[in-house]
Amino acid sequence: MQRYYFDHNATTPVSPAVLAAMVPCLGEVYGNASSIHHFGQMAKQQLEQARRQAATLVHCGPQEIVFVSGGTEADNLALLGAVRVFNKRDKHVVTTAIEHPAVLNTCTQLEREGVAVTYVPAGPDGVVEPDEIRRAMRTSTVLVSVMHANNELGTVQPIAEISRISRAAGVALHVDGVQALGKLPVDVYALGVDLYSMSGHKIYAPKGVGALFVRKGALIASILFGGHHERERRPGTENVPGAVAFGCAAECVGSDLDAESARLAALRDRLEQGILARIDSAGVNGARANRTPNTTNIYFAGIEGEALVIALDLRGFAVSSGAACSSGAVEPSHVLLAIGLPPERARASIRFSLGRTNTAEQVDALIDAVAESVKHLRKISPVVPAHA
Repeated sequence: MQRYYFDHNATTPVSPAVLAAMVPCLGEVYGNASSIHHFGQMAKQQLEQARRQAATLVHCGPQEIVFVSGGTEADNLALLGAVRVFNKRDKHVVTTAIEHPAVLNTCTQLEREGVAVTYVPAGPDGVVEPDEIRRAMRTSTVLVSVMHANNELGTVQPIAEISRISRAAGVALHVDGVQALGKLPVDVYALGVDLYSMSGHKIYAPKGVGALFVRKGALIASILFGGHHERERRPGTENVPGAVAFGCAAECVGSDLDAESARLAALRDRLEQGILARIDSAGVNGARANRTPNTTNIYFAGIEGEALVIALDLRGFAVSSGAACSSGAVEPSHVLLAIGLPPERARASIRFSLGRTNTAEQVDALIDAVAESVKHLRKISPVVPAHA
């Protein structure tokens, strides 16, 4: 059976160029980048080259890039580090209800430590209003954290406007950029952010490597304790092969960003139009908002999203429902609930996320598979779909 991958927001395949850069590094560049001998300095050169490549993609200085193990660690370092650095009793954080669990669960930990957290809601289009951020801020606010692009809807948040609000109040802004990097142009200085999280496996590098942009002069405490690596922001011997892979991936996605984004947007639109033309009682969640070019989230009334994911997998197509299993029960997406969708519609929603290997022919085959699967599931389902 031919298999096609439409779940690039979950992870991406490692690109041939990245693999070609990383594999020799695993075998030949085995020195510790902190060592002063030849082998160590060879590793150091590779590490700093990767740092320059990452910095170029987001338009910052290489010294402002901190290599970490991935997006989750980047988010943890940003939130915990930026809040704990303040030695005062009353501290407050503003974030949104549609953040990734890497941010939401870190905020939960901060609440355990006595930090007050406000979770700003998103509108029905999946976008947070900057004025809602403004209203949520207090004199005790020490950090605002808002994702650049949502992982389930693809909706792009108004970061530059939010930055103007936080900057006027003298409050640091962290942005989870994991789902925006490589899909949208990112200029951290134009956006006005202080901290920006990135993940390698979302841009065709392997899992286990990421980066955090820390603006020069931004206050941040280390959350790990050890040596003086990464300018004392992240201790531990650096993952040089991982950093090399991240740097190569950053250079590759940056080299044709505009053209690839346009190609993916056309494929996404083709997918949406094809599905909506073939299937009634279906619609796009967050369709009116500015979205990343590769992402669409579509609901199919009268079915369970998990059942459609399985049905499509049996036909050779990998997609995602965005739902999480907890104690054996499938819960509706917190993002879809946060934008006001009823639980039954949230459970009936599927995320399709395209990538570099997808073609128009694959999209057309996916449309056929979705139409056939939905027809079959509705036929055997006890739920009568309500017309959208």
